Amino acid sequence: MPLERAAGPEHTPGLRRDCLSFLEVVAQSVANIAPTATPALIIPGVFAAAGRGAWEAYAFATVALLLVTYHINQFARRSASPGALYTFVGQGMGPSWAVISGWSLIVAYIVTGCAVLCGAANYAGVLAQALFGVTPTLPLTIAVFAVVALAAWYLSYRDVELSTKFMLVLEGISVGVVLLLAVGFYVRTGRVVDPHQFSLAGVTGGGFVQGLVLAYFSFVGFESATALGHEAKDPLRSIPRSVLVTVLAVGAFFTFMSYTLVSGFEGYATSLGASNQPMTELARIAGLPFFGTLFAAGATVGQFACAVACVNAGARVIYAMSKHGLVHAAAAGTHETHATPHVAVTISAAIVFLAPLIMILGHVALLDAFLFLGFVATFGFLFAYILVSIASPMFLRRRGEHNPAAVVMSVLSVAMLAVATVGSVVLNPAPPYNYLPYVFLALIAIGGLRFVYVRLKQPGLVAAIAADLIGDAAG
Repeated sequence: MPLERAAGPEHTPGLRRDCLSFLEVVAQSVANIAPTATPALIIPGVFAAAGRGAWEAYAFATVALLLVTYHINQFARRSASPGALYTFVGQGMGPSWAVISGWSLIVAYIVTGCAVLCGAANYAGVLAQALFGVTPTLPLTIAVFAVVALAAWYLSYRDVELSTKFMLVLEGISVGVVLLLAVGFYVRTGRVVDPHQFSLAGVTGGGFVQGLVLAYFSFVGFESATALGHEAKDPLRSIPRSVLVTVLAVGAFFTFMSYTLVSGFEGYATSLGASNQPMTELARIAGLPFFGTLFAAGATVGQFACAVACVNAGARVIYAMSKHGLVHAAAAGTHETHATPHVAVTISAAIVFLAPLIMILGHVALLDAFLFLGFVATFGFLFAYILVSIASPMFLRRRGEHNPAAVVMSVLSVAMLAVATVGSVVLNPAPPYNYLPYVFLALIAIGGLRFVYVRLKQPGLVAAIAADLIGDAAG
């Protein structure tokens, strides 16, 4: 059978089982989101597009992704595997749609990893300037790329438990610094109510949609805990809980911080949309400059934690698809000592390093590269989220669990996600954002062509994948 041949040598061990606690599973999702990246890098982009409607964009995105969480958890409560949404979509819609969602996720996780390398380099430069008076240079940027990518590879290669604990500590520290600074701003300035933000004056439809795409980018990867289906303890309980807790917590955090930053920059000399270090400037506005430097350190390590999470999650989707013959069979190997998908980890980390390096050497500014890559990655996640929302009621019906509420929730979640995906094409945002959806489609087409090629060589492949996915659902 194709699946047996793709799985690699018989002596190759599987992934390490039942080693991650609930908090460590949460750490995977939270680190993949990289909460500190949003106030540091994404909220200014959302504001530049949506203006004072930024916090409304985050509130909208939170509701939409809570609906998606409902659908993800229909699967996560019933089956667990390292394939994440690739497996879930296959269980509901069949192997062909599973392949499309799998390639979407691979693009999404790895391109997000590329983006956060740019974010880490940006804030490492801010930190170097604040502490040592060193102006950021291209060699410093490349050095940060190399260090972050290499360290992310090592942690993911070495031990999934070690990497999740490391991410949990880093994200806890960096989010704590952000919240302390926000509270300090309100205490020092007394600006609590900002009436300007409760109107949509000056907000255009196209601007709101572009801002919404970036708002969704703040959340992407919230479901990545589902890729730890074999490694989590009590996965049918811990994974659904972690996905829900993550969306609720970060949704409240992003909405609060977007409101805070827009309020803080009211009347300030520099526009929020033009700032490359908004939290550092917010610290100056609040008269707490030390917190700006502290935040730059937190943002740098937060981006690093996200890079680790992206390599972890992307590698596990590659691993799952390789076992089905959809990626080279070598990527289905696991390390004999560490029980990690070491080949898939190495592939993921190499791409995460090389793609932003090529962009920077091509004279793309760091923040522009971050936003461009983030835009492309968001389409990968949104496409997978739409598919899992459609697959959920189909999956329940196949199991004989007819659920009218799931159908209604499916329609609502697809509609809310389509506002960003379809709107970003129909409303024709300014270049180069109008071209980025087609960049994503081109990347998906590469995966599609690979699927066609493998399917022609192995006619029984689709039936074998379907049988394996049904086995995961039954397990």
